[in-house]
Amino acid sequence: MGQQTTTQRAPGASRAATTVYGFVAYAAFLAVFAYFVGFIEGLIVPKGIDDGPDTTVWIAALADVGLITMFGLQHSVMARPGFKRWWKRYVPEPIERSTYVAISTATLALVMLLWQPIPEVVWEINAQPWRGIVYGISFAGWGILLLATFLIDHFDLFGVKQVVRHQRGEAYEHPTFKTPLLYRYVRHPLLLGFLIAFWAAPTMTVGHLLFAGAMTIYILVAVRYEERDLIRYHGDQYRRYRDEVPRLIPRP
Repeated sequence: MGQQTTTQRAPGASRAATTVYGFVAYAAFLAVFAYFVGFIEGLIVPKGIDDGPDTTVWIAALADVGLITMFGLQHSVMARPGFKRWWKRYVPEPIERSTYVAISTATLALVMLLWQPIPEVVWEINAQPWRGIVYGISFAGWGILLLATFLIDHFDLFGVKQVVRHQRGEAYEHPTFKTPLLYRYVRHPLLLGFLIAFWAAPTMTVGHLLFAGAMTIYILVAVRYEERDLIRYHGDQYRRYRDEVPRLIPRP
């Protein structure tokens, strides 16, 4: 029933408006994610992870855990097949992914806006070249996750491909299962990139440690649900891949 509703609604939508919507959502994501890199690294942006008004440690910790919980629930619930089937009754299929990207972008922006710093230092590396090397490792993590998105289809992942195909009047085709380059060594190189970027910090404060630790827990929990969905979608092909390739940590 839900699929029939989506099929009826999508062709009636303005192709031009759909395309503009998709590109605006993608542009907003790029801007917010670029700020997020600066937020984590504490570079360039006005407010980094350790910037903001002083507050009680426990109040800050509770607020920050609440923000990460909100972020995790939004990402995980909206990514589940059951939720997708439900909201496709109301969201035209060509902009379904772009809408997810837009809401995820807004959620990430809210996390950064409301984040409460806990600036007490856990460890700090000031000596060169070691400080620069740790920064380099962190930025390598960002590079890994960016490369991972392009290896599987960056523009499909962020909804651009869907609106472009709709604009052209072409049927959308889901990406096929493939394991290029990084995906031959770990099943989730994108998540591995996040973990590297979060933990490779030359100055690790309590607030940064809280963020890295909570996000690591979220990733480890969420990836199990994601893999269940992948097995339902790809079946034995993904089961064999799971048995042959480690989840996050490469092995010789």
